[in-house]
Amino acid sequence: MLNTELIVLQIIAHTLSDYFFQSDASAKEKNKNGFKSKFIIKHTIITFACSWILSFDINFVFCSLGIAISHFVIDGLKKYFNTKRHSFFIDQILHLLLIVLFVWLYDNYFVSNKIVAISMSTKTLLIVLSYLICIKPANIFIRETLIIAKIESISNTTTELKNAGKLIGILERILVLTFVLLGKLEVIGFLIAAKSILRYKDTNTIKTEYVLIGTMLSFAIAMALGILIEKI
Repeated sequence: MLNTELIVLQIIAHTLSDYFFQSDASAKEKNKNGFKSKFIIKHTIITFACSWILSFDINFVFCSLGIAISHFVIDGLKKYFNTKRHSFFIDQILHLLLIVLFVWLYDNYFVSNKIVAISMSTKTLLIVLSYLICIKPANIFIRETLIIAKIESISNTTTELKNAGKLIGILERILVLTFVLLGKLEVIGFLIAAKSILRYKDTNTIKTEYVLIGTMLSFAIAMALGILIEKI
């Protein structure tokens, strides 16, 4: 049986290294230049550090090295399939599958040597992971989903605050996730209705539809995470 606690810890490590400790500019440069990127080595080192530190296990160092090297190879090769609309999802699925593989290898062929015992349950770790996903990865997931659906952004930066949409999305996902975990699903209905009314006043129909699609995806992600946690 797989060590679910360690898997969640490693996914948290991946989330931190791939989304929080990497800027959008460096990610784009890395995707464009592959192995020749000036950021790829730094990103690989950060990936290794996050993986090893959050394993809380000295002997996991070899698996952390394997995760980091595989991450380096995938990121280096990504430039060759980055033109495809599904490249983001292919990239993330490969990273997650390799995390599961290395945790499985560790469980079966290594002896645990914990630096410190983690008192948090798997459910608590999933809550931490879910809030992290709501803060940044969800924005990218929504953007890539809209790209796959061939829905182009119509954002007008001359009339809207820069990054305001992203901040609103983050706040609404945090609120929705919190209300799901608290069992207050009825409040989510009021949030959806309130945002729909505000956008209904916008005379730009295309813009309104674009925002509402993003909103539905945003709410769906937060609700799915909350329901998943509650079912565990």
